[in-house]
Order: sequence, then structure tokens, then C-alpha cells
Amino acid sequence: MINEKNKNISVGVKSSYLEHESEPLKARYLFAYTITIKNVGSAAARLLSRYWKITGGDGREQEVEGDGVVGQHPYLSPEDEFTYTSAAMLDTPVGMMQGHYMMVDDHGDRFEVLIPPFTLAVPKTLH
Repeated sequence: MINEKNKNISVGVKSSYLEHESEPLKARYLFAYTITIKNVGSAAARLLSRYWKITGGDGREQEVEGDGVVGQHPYLSPEDEFTYTSAAMLDTPVGMMQGHYMMVDDHGDRFEVLIPPFTLAVPKTLH
């Protein structure tokens, strides 16, 4: 059974533009994002998979699904947190990401944890 609630898992995101690894003349803008997943509840859970919807400034969308995050399936006991950094390539200087993690608690119940939308933007592109 899949539960739509976050089950007391919080998600924080910070993003940054990787200027030295981007090629604007070739419409290649690379962004890093660091995610912190924290268990603020009283029951442990393991991250199983991820789903991302990445939207470029031109409205084009790409979807990415995969097993775990950065090759791991972190197990979060109450008050534990897991932080990782990954990257996304856009062909526009501004975009957005959002998605969810699929997790499972110790009782075998699966649930989604929403990843709030966040902006990817070259500095000084947005006002």
C-alpha cells in the first residue's frame, strides 16, 4: 500500500550554478543541488527510489526515475538525516525541479515524500 503522506520526513534543498562546468554558447547549464532528508518522526524508514520532473525555462520537461540516491538507500532512524549532492543539466539558464522519494517504513508500508519545487538559475538571470 502506498501512503501519500510524508510520514514526518522533511526535505531541504540548496542549488547552485556550476559556471566553470557550463557552456552557455552550447546551451549547456550545469546546476548542483544538495538535498538533506531528515526523519523528524518516531518511526524509521528507508529510501527506495526517486522521481524527478525537471522543467527548463522553455517549458520542456524531462522525467528521471531511479533506484536510491547517489547509489545508496539511506535508512533513517528517528532524528537521523542524510545529505547528498547531485547535478542536473539544462539547456536554458533557468529551470525548476520537483519530485518525490519512495520510502518504506519498518512495517513494510511504502510512502511518498514530496520534494518541494526549487529553482535552478544562473546568477543575475532572475530579479
